Amino acid sequence: MKDRDVIDAFVVYLRKHGHPSLVIDRRPDEENQDSADIDAIAGPFAIEHTSIDTLPNQRRDSDWFLQAAGGLEKELPNKPSFRLNVTLEYGAVTRGQDWTAIRQTLKNWITDDSPSLDDGCHVLDDIDGVPFRLHVIKTTGRRSGVFFGRFEPNDDTLPDRIWEQFGRKAKKLAKYRSAGQLTVLLVESDDIALMNELKMLESIRKAYPAGLPAGVDQIWFADTSIPSEIEFIEFTSDIQQ
Repeated sequence: MKDRDVIDAFVVYLRKHGHPSLVIDRRPDEENQDSADIDAIAGPFAIEHTSIDTLPNQRRDSDWFLQAAGGLEKELPNKPSFRLNVTLEYGAVTRGQDWTAIRQTLKNWITDDSPSLDDGCHVLDDIDGVPFRLHVIKTTGRRSGVFFGRFEPNDDTLPDRIWEQFGRKAKKLAKYRSAGQLTVLLVESDDIALMNELKMLESIRKAYPAGLPAGVDQIWFADTSIPSEIEFIEFTSDIQQ
């Protein structure tokens, strides 16, 4: 979702939960031509939005994966009569590979070769034209289809990345706190597979074990993984414990 849309939805949420006349009064970042500024002023609230990938370069890597294999099952000329789960290692798709050619090779392999594959688990690293391993599970008798995915890598960088990113955002909020506004850092994630409320909260706690970043009065989590059902959860008291 666009930053502006998330902030608008957040103000509507606050209006329905204790602030009945609340509206966005100003958008300083759109008004300030000289330097970066916060996203919105709404009544007593000074609001800054941010989003953070669950994994480093997650959006970039997901785009690469989608170009090589995403939605490929919809392009097959014939739907297979069996179920095929194809999982790639997280960093398998990289810059410099011919993703268009890989995509066509995978479609040809599914159509021509996978029907002769035995049921069960397979690790395939010898498909000509595919420069990475495929972890394949074939099952006959279940709902048929082809499903591509990636393994989740081990990664412990999220708290460090939160500390760095929140620090930059807090500096923008600090001047509004000094002017008497209630400063809010609104943290968004649309990652339905790897992120959840508890994981985000624990990562923020690790990043800021002493409490909220300087200049920030409240931290809220915006779960936009289902855009039609955005959830807003306040973390403030849990972080201050």
